[in-house]
Amino acid sequence: MATDLNILSSNLTEAFADKVVNLEEKLGELTLVVKAVDMLSVFTRLRNEADFSFEELIDVCGVDYSTYGSETSEDGKYLADIERSGARFAAVYHLLSITHNIRLRVRVFAEDDAMPMLDSAIGVWSSANWYEREAFDLYGIIFVGHPDLRRILTDYGFVGNPFRKDFPLSGTVEMRYDAAQQRVVYEPVSIEPREITPRSLREENFARH
Repeated sequence: MATDLNILSSNLTEAFADKVVNLEEKLGELTLVVKAVDMLSVFTRLRNEADFSFEELIDVCGVDYSTYGSETSEDGKYLADIERSGARFAAVYHLLSITHNIRLRVRVFAEDDAMPMLDSAIGVWSSANWYEREAFDLYGIIFVGHPDLRRILTDYGFVGNPFRKDFPLSGTVEMRYDAAQQRVVYEPVSIEPREITPRSLREENFARH
């Protein structure tokens, strides 16, 4: 597999020399970072060219990097993606080549944090349809060109994007059935802020040999 990754890495570097923002190997998989403006042209070549043949898009994940890199490791280095350039939102595309039996992860950052927008990949892989709706619903990433960009997991009338790091854990609204109105009503959440981490009581010498 290491040899296959080396060949894929070499092919990617050669084919997209002017479009690769970053290319790294971790945990036995390659991650390619490209700019939003180049994503569709790169995706099309990754699907069509024989050296790649990534026939399947198996997942699209949204990411919120708003607090990423705020902590430091033991050697004092920031735990941040150096290629992120401060952008907050990204979509990560997980590709599979059945022909070559290999996977590739492609990360694309949205340029505008206030209104993150990326081109829809449906024209390249039709399976992007529901995945992009999920990222839109949970992170608020807008996929331009998507034929039916609606929420897919949250309830009707839901406000906000629950996987964003600034979204409150308790949510913003709660619903209940109102017997007088004979319908479900939405109201501002009434849950008091609370500590959600359970306290552990252990003996003084617990786990010591």
